Amino acid sequence: MGKTGVIIGREFNERVRKRSFVLTTILTPLLLVGLMVAPILVSRLGPDQKKEIIVVDRSGVVAPRLESGERLSFRPETESLETLKEKRKDVYGFLVIGSDVLTNSRNVQLYSYEAPTLEVEKELSSRIARVVEAEKLKAYRIDSLPQILQQVKTEVTLQTFRIDEQGGEQERSGVLSTILAYLSGFLIYVFVFLYGAMVMQGVIEEKSSRVLEIMVSSVRPYELMMGKILGIASVALTQFLIWVVLIFLLGGVVVPLVAGDALAEGTSALSGGMAGAMGPLSGIDADSLEAFRRVTDPAFLGRIFVGFVVYFIGGYLLYAAMFAAIGSAVDNVTDSQQLQTPVTIPMVLALVVMLAVMNDPDGGLAFWFSMIPLTSPVIMMARLPYGVPFWELVLSVTLLYASFAGMVWVAGKIYRVGIFMYGKKPGLKELMKWIRYKY
Repeated sequence: MGKTGVIIGREFNERVRKRSFVLTTILTPLLLVGLMVAPILVSRLGPDQKKEIIVVDRSGVVAPRLESGERLSFRPETESLETLKEKRKDVYGFLVIGSDVLTNSRNVQLYSYEAPTLEVEKELSSRIARVVEAEKLKAYRIDSLPQILQQVKTEVTLQTFRIDEQGGEQERSGVLSTILAYLSGFLIYVFVFLYGAMVMQGVIEEKSSRVLEIMVSSVRPYELMMGKILGIASVALTQFLIWVVLIFLLGGVVVPLVAGDALAEGTSALSGGMAGAMGPLSGIDADSLEAFRRVTDPAFLGRIFVGFVVYFIGGYLLYAAMFAAIGSAVDNVTDSQQLQTPVTIPMVLALVVMLAVMNDPDGGLAFWFSMIPLTSPVIMMARLPYGVPFWELVLSVTLLYASFAGMVWVAGKIYRVGIFMYGKKPGLKELMKWIRYKY
């Protein structure tokens, strides 16, 4: 590790002293905590100006039972729609309810002076639907039917336990497992490409400035490449650990301070507003948050963290070796686009397959994609929160790091030739020739 260690130290010191490293290390946790706090603050803001809607109810059933709320205000009118359009231009719009709305629920129209939002459409539809349903229930002539329905309404909170190999039981949460699987897999994907591309750009910059020609006079290309890969890996781990500490510290102080009673009072509004953004992570309620507190034992989170570090390092080393080979084969970032495509496809495929794996973490698709080294960092992290047999973990990690060792040898062959090639953009066939060269 003599010369390689010197290169590792150089890469680490050069990058951690950059202003961009300091800014991203500090600002990224602030941004993430801000994203956690922003929905809570938004939910506490007062509603926008109330929208007034004129209701023309030809059925005579719905309008009297439409109650104004914080966002919408209803004013029944008996005049025709054409007359109202001429007289009332200061309102949000006109809601026209057909005479046969009890039998034809599609006979409802909204005419507005501005494009209606999805929330307005949903609120109007749900309010009208409740009134129509109540009117239909009256036909059954059951006294206190709404109260009866409210009393029999039941929500079941399911407690889940995983039986381990020794027959013991451990409480687990499917929501928590899904969140951890999604976040850890996605973070692996982002970090591998972020720091892998950093290796490629570093090689291209040094090659274009002819620095490599001086460096290889005293160090072998293989040692130079390994030093650069491991040096940037140490930068990545340092930055990640700082992020973890800052996020936990800021999140532990800022979120409870800002949230207050929001988790108890505003959870349903938050989950509804965030559902589109969170995708598979939506649907979190107060019971789920309580389950988090029960199942997030330190041992479980420790295994997830260790697994993340192991697969992050393995995935980074594997892809960094390939990115280093690409960087040594081209003269600028533009020329690298063609060669990057075959490298990026497996990780993009892993990100797509990850969603299916979270629904069936023990299936054949999950198993094989968690064994293939190019996809295992993302897929195995998507499976890990659900529990993975120890032998599968050992096999997956062994294949990953063995592939890294083999890829370093291949990349070293390309690196040895590529760093001295200028003015030529090689194709895949040319790279294969470089690999077969004997020295």
